[in-house]
Amino acid sequence: MRRLGALWRGDLPLEVAFWRWAVVGGLVVNLSTSVLFLVLIMQGQPLAALVVGYALSVPYNILATVGVWRSAGRFSGPRHWADVARLVTTIGMVILSAT
Repeated sequence: MRRLGALWRGDLPLEVAFWRWAVVGGLVVNLSTSVLFLVLIMQGQPLAALVVGYALSVPYNILATVGVWRSAGRFSGPRHWADVARLVTTIGMVILSAT
């Protein structure tokens, strides 16, 4: 829980928030929930599929996006890297949330 709080507050270094939480975590969470969504749909459980597909992945995507955004605000390196991290994370999480 402490790590999630640090991510939410933007206390993590940008490279950790972006690569570990947004890229790797985002792919794992969204791929897992997509597979479970499809399995539940094939089993004729659309309500459970919606809960698994969106109620789990969308909050994670919001958490990762906010965490990267806030970490980028504290990034002491070149500003363009912070801007790129914000843009890529926001676009990526919107796409992953919609699919």
